[in-house]
Amino acid sequence: MSNLAGKTIIMSGGSRGIGEAIAIRAARDGANIALLAKTTEPHPKLPGTLYTAAKAIEDAGGHALPIVGDVRDDEGVAAAVAQTVEQFGGIDIVVNNASAIDLTPTDSVSMKRYDLMQDINARGSFLLSKTAIPHLRKSSNGHVLTLSPPISLDPKWFAAGHLAYSIAKYSMSLVTVGLAAELRKDGVAANSLWPRTTIDTAAIRNVVGAELADRSRTPEIMADAAYVILTKSSRAVSGNFFIDDEVLAAEGVTDFAKYRIGGTEEDLQLDFWVEP
Repeated sequence: MSNLAGKTIIMSGGSRGIGEAIAIRAARDGANIALLAKTTEPHPKLPGTLYTAAKAIEDAGGHALPIVGDVRDDEGVAAAVAQTVEQFGGIDIVVNNASAIDLTPTDSVSMKRYDLMQDINARGSFLLSKTAIPHLRKSSNGHVLTLSPPISLDPKWFAAGHLAYSIAKYSMSLVTVGLAAELRKDGVAANSLWPRTTIDTAAIRNVVGAELADRSRTPEIMADAAYVILTKSSRAVSGNFFIDDEVLAAEGVTDFAKYRIGGTEEDLQLDFWVEP
């Protein structure tokens, strides 16, 4: 398919950062986008709300359905899926964007934070995907796109000291592995997308390290890569762990300067789980 005109996306999160950028890119084609998110009031360190993202989608030419909810809530997710189908007539794409991050080492991380990451990252991705499956099967080009890394068991990734976060993100990646196998016969694709470099988001500035912002790329590189994936035939592209700039390079993009916050390509900071 050539674009996302008339297609319906349901996304967890999306009030800011990468999720919002993906939604706005799809909106430029006239896509319908339902955002399931909790953020309704501005936060001093987290710019953007569900409603500002919805307005940005509408301004870009799309149709927004902001849904206040929590991806951890079974009944709330079921209601969000039902509301999306009622509003737009179906669901073509699920984007598992919502994610919690805590880089505390194993001996110090609280189990409350561990459970939060598991509930949002792993369980939330599983739940939203699972609930939307009946509608994805009816789509002519059904996709599940999860923002999670390629799975590597190299000990160096665990020596970094954020085992709890690694477990939660790898669990999201296992959702991709499992759904790709389970839904292949139905023509529904499941893929993961991950950035090669750190992306200038609230998580980078407030959790990983604000000093990395100038060594990061903008969320738009993930949005453009997601767009490429979601406009591919779901029967031809599934079960992949895509890296953003590799997706774009395969489409003929050679200059990535527009995605840099500052500096040069050599200054960019590789993201977790990405080899040099």
